Amino acid sequence: MNTPINKTPIKNRIGGVFVPVRDLEKASNWYSKILGLQGGEIFFGHLYTAPMDGTAGLLLDTMPKWRNEVGNISTYQVPAIQFLTNDIQAAYQFMKENNVELVTEIEDDFYFVFKDPDGNLLMICRETA
Repeated sequence: MNTPINKTPIKNRIGGVFVPVRDLEKASNWYSKILGLQGGEIFFGHLYTAPMDGTAGLLLDTMPKWRNEVGNISTYQVPAIQFLTNDIQAAYQFMKENNVELVTEIEDDFYFVFKDPDGNLLMICRETA
């Protein structure tokens, strides 16, 4: 663990990653299928917490407070989240078999980019050691 340079009450840890979604049920079903998730909870009618391994949680959120005047919300237009795999070829094939929209081929034998049903760009990378 890194020792902070300055004293701060803010922890050096990510507690969760928010993904903007339009339809919470559709999004939670899709992410559960793609990531092999079981469980999870809905809070406040607009937030789904996905059970993830590691320090950060995946939070699917319809984000009612952040929508524009006609009810739209921006999606990630650059890969903002990286999911890991031990087998990049198998992960790519799995996504193809599940009709996931692939944005790139496998690049540098290390990663590929895809879209979720809301159009968010996400990435899968081969885990290194």
